[in-house]
Amino acid sequence: MKIGTPLSRSKLSALLLGGGELGKEVVIELQRLGVETIVADRYANSPAMQVAHRSHVLNMLDADALRGVIELEKPDYVIPEIEAIATDVLVELESDDICMVPTARAARLTMNREGIRRLAAEELGIATSPYRFASSEQEYLAAVADIGVPCVVKPVMSSSGKGQSTVKDVDQALEAWEYARAGARGEADRVIVEGFVDFEYEITLLTVQHTGGVSFCEPIGHRQEGGDYQESWQPQPMRPTARKECERIAGVVTEALGGYGLFGVEFFIRGDDVYFSEVSPRPHDTGMVTMISQDLSEFALHARAILGLPVPVIRQYGPSASAVVLAHGDSDALAFDHLEAALAEPDTAIRLFGKPEVRGERRMGVVLARSREIDGARTKAKRGAAAIQVIAD
Repeated sequence: MKIGTPLSRSKLSALLLGGGELGKEVVIELQRLGVETIVADRYANSPAMQVAHRSHVLNMLDADALRGVIELEKPDYVIPEIEAIATDVLVELESDDICMVPTARAARLTMNREGIRRLAAEELGIATSPYRFASSEQEYLAAVADIGVPCVVKPVMSSSGKGQSTVKDVDQALEAWEYARAGARGEADRVIVEGFVDFEYEITLLTVQHTGGVSFCEPIGHRQEGGDYQESWQPQPMRPTARKECERIAGVVTEALGGYGLFGVEFFIRGDDVYFSEVSPRPHDTGMVTMISQDLSEFALHARAILGLPVPVIRQYGPSASAVVLAHGDSDALAFDHLEAALAEPDTAIRLFGKPEVRGERRMGVVLARSREIDGARTKAKRGAAAIQVIAD
């Protein structure tokens, strides 16, 4: 692998499609390896734009606009960071000269929940919760009746839990239908109705497909509210049989998607029973804990794998946790106070994302912590996050 110098004729360049907090860390890791970075996002001054060499503002569901940026920049790598992308353009432009990460097919299949669920359950024969898809209110009500309650309703394309709700009674079904459609990204109007899995816990298994094979990080446990993650911790204790099955399934799914990179594979666990939930062909928000828990964060692993560099070992430092810092209100001039209180304890760190505004509620950062055991790490991270005062003037 040969890497040139950014902003010169020898450059090796990467275009990120989406510039949120996860993309920001990917840009930083790529720049540490000498890669020239470009970020495209729907709004100016996104977190990743603030650290990239240059950027473009566009609607990435607009096929012509997306094609125009790729043809203008002619990057060596195109790295999707969000789902809301005109993936047909990636398929069209994928070539020996432009590598779509991990592949254009993987981006298209994982853009919405229908593609990846059908691949896992119907083509690969992997155990999932029962599910139905619906495009109309009539189809949806029939799906709810077929699956039964409780059930989980989600848009086929969304992020950060938007549009996701649990229907505990049939009287709540229409409200969940409208909420899912309102929370959908892009023009997707289909929803998925999933049977509720009575799980003990859920995990993210960060899986790295690289030139040397496949590697797994220690499993990450997490807690969600409204489908959006609030805290995560690593390692999540697991029975050996369940962990082995998670690694088997993650390897099968990511190999089927193809290409090199880090994948966030989500599972529901009940005893030794494992149920595949979703997969993202990119770093995962729950994996932000790896910025303090491992020698190679999920972002460093993604960069290495994309570039064809080796991943000989992933060292985990011990019980670690992350807790989100939330902002509430309506402001484009946020400030953060009492940071010293969040950093007063040993083995803690803060990552503020630099998002330029909040409209309602928005995740603006994380507090990271290590301790001798998981409960201590979680308590320390949550205490640090609670200490930070977010000022929305």
